[in-house]
Amino acid sequence: MEQRKPRTLSGFMELSPARQVQFDRMVTLLRSAYSLYGFTPLDTPLIESSDVLLAKGGGETEKQIYRFQKGDNDLSLRFDLTVPLAKYVALYYSELTFPFRRFQIGKVYRGERAQRGRFREFYQADIDIIGDGALDIINEAEIPSIIYKVFTSLGLNRFQIRLNNRKILNGLFAVLGLSEQAGDVMRTMDKLDKIGADKVVSLLQEDCGVPSETAMRLIRTLSTDKPLTALEALRGQNTLLDTGLEELGTVVRYMSAFGVPESHFKVDLTIARGLDYYTGTVYETVMLDHPEVGSICSGGRYDNLAGYYTDRVLPGVGISIGLTRLFFVLENQGYLNNSLLTAPADVLIIPMTEDLSPSIALATRLREQGVRTQLYCEQKKFKQKLSYADKLGIPFALFMGEDELAQKLVTIKNLITGVQSSCMEADAMEQIRTYCAQCTQGAPIQDKL
Repeated sequence: MEQRKPRTLSGFMELSPARQVQFDRMVTLLRSAYSLYGFTPLDTPLIESSDVLLAKGGGETEKQIYRFQKGDNDLSLRFDLTVPLAKYVALYYSELTFPFRRFQIGKVYRGERAQRGRFREFYQADIDIIGDGALDIINEAEIPSIIYKVFTSLGLNRFQIRLNNRKILNGLFAVLGLSEQAGDVMRTMDKLDKIGADKVVSLLQEDCGVPSETAMRLIRTLSTDKPLTALEALRGQNTLLDTGLEELGTVVRYMSAFGVPESHFKVDLTIARGLDYYTGTVYETVMLDHPEVGSICSGGRYDNLAGYYTDRVLPGVGISIGLTRLFFVLENQGYLNNSLLTAPADVLIIPMTEDLSPSIALATRLREQGVRTQLYCEQKKFKQKLSYADKLGIPFALFMGEDELAQKLVTIKNLITGVQSSCMEADAMEQIRTYCAQCTQGAPIQDKL
């Protein structure tokens, strides 16, 4: 048989068993946080018909899609969780109750160039609130509280939610006579933190054709420390700008009632998000100590989710966390809490008698009581059996020999401290439970306060 060299494709992440436990713990906390806000879980197919998935078509999406033929079927792997959601809502509209609140955590696929921290297969963790014909602005104020809950539950403290409203940007561009260059202007403004105001002004003039005075006025307005106050001076000059101001003011006003402290959010007029998609409030969340990472959670308000599938107007608001990339960043920056128990079992039972029945029965009783238990029956030396537990990080070993059976005891060894003793089975079980409960408490992320 010809052997092949094992390899994993570039851009596809595989984790060690311990790291997988840490990743899964984050997923569990996300599910818990989303459920706390009344979101229902949803799982859509990885593979869709290409004509459905690529209804919008064109651009970078079609270049990056994984597309293939199976018989007469033209199929594609989903590239995000939003398009499948749009299809789902359009397809099952009559069966859903609106506002429809869903969360989904699943893999998506993009055939872009793999690079450090960027993956071709990756998990996204999304929530969306979909309205039928209309959706109240209060939903846009609630989203930041969910972002805050999610990241504090994970153990991250040094982060900031930055928000804006697309109506403000579009209205401001109209006031300044920049509507036609809006896309180019925003892409240039995105470089403000990296290259500074003077160079951005120059680029606006040279690349976008913006007059010097207009460019400087735009910079001053978008980079002010009190953006809402600065924009009040422009009230009455553009209806869209006025509407955006009202909406953003409402969102900011209610955020504290939703439990988001002022230390964790900021109005940032340079936040734009998808120019052709988002229509209201937009969000980006950044790690304060690692701004170079960029947004770790983003999203916003959109007016029509499923326009390519139905004539019904289905506005919504949502956010997405690139969970695989976030995990990679946290691991790379040393944020993962390695003190939490990641072993596959709480205890390893090592039989010391020829008849294995007593050890098997003990393992069964422990499992019935919720103690994660492995039974080691391989014909190895005793030292090798303990080494097996040590390599997996299993904290306890239980031995059952003839003496223990005669006295109706078990010998328990704490493999972390090396302490060994004989005791009643119930006492051993309580010792294991108490220790393991302590080792599983705490958040998966260790952050600076």
